[in-house]
Amino acid sequence: MAYALKPAMTALAASLALSGAALAESAPPGELPFGVYDPDGLFADDPEVTIEHLFLPWEDVFLPSLIEADAYALARGRSILATIEPWTWNRSERNTPEILQQGIASGDYDRYMASICAVLNLFDSPVTVRWAHEMEDESGQFIWADWEPETYIAAYRRMVDVCRAQAPGANYMWSPLGLEDLAEYYPGDDYVDIVGLSVFGLQPWEREILGAEQSFESILAPRYARAEPFGKPVVVAELGYSGSEDYVAKWDSEIRLIYPEFPSLVAVVYFNQKEVYPWPDGYGLPNWRFDSRVIDE
Repeated sequence: MAYALKPAMTALAASLALSGAALAESAPPGELPFGVYDPDGLFADDPEVTIEHLFLPWEDVFLPSLIEADAYALARGRSILATIEPWTWNRSERNTPEILQQGIASGDYDRYMASICAVLNLFDSPVTVRWAHEMEDESGQFIWADWEPETYIAAYRRMVDVCRAQAPGANYMWSPLGLEDLAEYYPGDDYVDIVGLSVFGLQPWEREILGAEQSFESILAPRYARAEPFGKPVVVAELGYSGSEDYVAKWDSEIRLIYPEFPSLVAVVYFNQKEVYPWPDGYGLPNWRFDSRVIDE
C-alpha cells in the first residue's frame, strides 16, 4: 500500500547530493531494471538506475524544473516516469473530490494537464505519464481515489487525450494499488501502455496485524494476477520496505529477481523517501529511505 504525499524531485536537489551533501546509494543486486524516486539525488552515480521517477502536483508545478530533470536523466541514460497528481500539495488550498470531478468534466483542468505535457514533449528522455494513481484506494489520502469507476475512467481518458495532444510520443501508465476491485477502474487498452502497481512491506505491521512477515513475492503475487489479464507490461511503480536488518536484506535480494511466475514484470521503481500519510493501525510514517529502512528490534 502506498500512503505518501511526495515532494517534487528537481535537478537542484540532485546537484546538492553530487556536491557531497549526502552519501551515495546503489541499487540492490539483480537483473530486473531498477528505477527510483530520488529527490535528494542519492542514486545520482548509480548506473544500475534506469528510470527516474518524478512526482508533479498539477496545480503548482514549477515547469522549468522539468527541463532540469530531463537533463539530469538524459546525462545518466535514464527514462522518465512522471506521476501527475491532480491537486496542489498545499493542504489548505486543496479542492474536494466533487470539485475535482466537476472541473475535469467541464474542461476547467485541461490547461493544467496540457501545460505539463507540452513540457514533457520537449524531453529528450523517454517519458511515461502516470496520472492519478492508486484510484481504488479507500484510505482517504487522495481526492481522486475511491470514485465511482465510471467517473474515474471518464476523467482518466480525458486527461490522457489532453496529454496525447501535447505529447504524442509519451507512454501512459494506469497505476492502481493492486486491490481486488482494480479491474473496475480499467480505462481500456487504448488508454494504457503499461500497468503500474504498488508494493510496500512494513515488518512490524505485518507481524502484529497480519500475523506473519511478508515477502516481495507474496505481496506482489495477487496484485500481479489481477493486472496480468490486461496483457500489458507491468511495473512496480512504487516500492518500499522497512524492518529489521535481516528483513531488509531479504527484500533487497528479492526485488530484482526474474520471476517465471511474473513474465510481464519489466521493472521496479523504489520510493526513496519517508511517508507523510499515516500507515494504518497507528503505525505512523514509515521511512523507506535506503539509509533509514532498518528498524532496531
